Amino acid sequence: MNTEASISTQTAEELLMAQRLVKLLNLEHIAPEEIVPTAPLFGNGVDSVGLDSIDALELALMIHQQYGVELRSEDSEVRAAFGSLRSLTRYVLHRRGAD
Repeated sequence: MNTEASISTQTAEELLMAQRLVKLLNLEHIAPEEIVPTAPLFGNGVDSVGLDSIDALELALMIHQQYGVELRSEDSEVRAAFGSLRSLTRYVLHRRGAD
């Protein structure tokens, strides 16, 4: 198994989350399928998607509406989940299945 390919290849669930994220935040300069699942969502790094705290609020509201999962900023697991597309998607799917 090619580890590098598996790191950069989105799952179907990650692609759906990326599509929703790009549409919600009007990220016209980013194609959903080009978001590296392990890249940071926030910050100004070269590999970062470049989201900010306002984007996080909008994203949390969309996740609540689309997936029925409430994200609380004081929860350390939620903060960690916002690290990348992959971690966010996994967290949301896990929480949705747990309820």
